[in-house]
Amino acid sequence: MTESEPRDEDSLTLTQVGASVLAAGFGVQSKENKRRDFTRGKPVQFIIVGVFFTATLMAALIGVVNWVLP
Repeated sequence: MTESEPRDEDSLTLTQVGASVLAAGFGVQSKENKRRDFTRGKPVQFIIVGVFFTATLMAALIGVVNWVLP
């Protein structure tokens, strides 16, 4: 196995998990990707990326509100 080959074809990459979390967070997840996520994804991956996405979104919203309303 070379370094460029994925270690496990059944698992999702970080990019795929991140894209799925973003799409689901904004409500535009496709049925095909949802099916892929449920068959190949690991729950802990989605939990970690989802918590990070939520924390980042909340920090951005708080920052914008504090910037607009000094």
